[in-house]
Amino acid sequence: EVQLVESGGGLAQAGGSLRLSCAASGFTFDDVTIAWFRQAPGKGREGVSCISLRDGITLYADSVKGRFTTSSDNAKNTVFLQMNNLKPEDTAVYYCAATKGWYPLETYEYAYWGQGTQVTVSS
Repeated sequence: EVQLVESGGGLAQAGGSLRLSCAASGFTFDDVTIAWFRQAPGKGREGVSCISLRDGITLYADSVKGRFTTSSDNAKNTVFLQMNNLKPEDTAVYYCAATKGWYPLETYEYAYWGQGTQVTVSS
């Protein structure tokens, strides 16, 4: 039914940039929120950002505010995460996730998950 596929991960130097994409399909509802989470070794899953496809509202974790920007192309059912001024601490597997309604960065509210894309930032 619902499918989420991340892409765009890779290796970047500290201070560099990457853009992640999340291609979504199979939704049967309109009020979709797409969030980005990340998980580093030894840590739990951490909320990064989210965007409402209905009204464009966005929310960011303090750790990425001012550096990361999330946006959407609703016609293509694609969400992006532009990551600038990357830090080694940003190294993690990044996941996109979807839910019905607005539940910003509440992990348990997201029923649909992609398989993740690795982001590695070197110093």
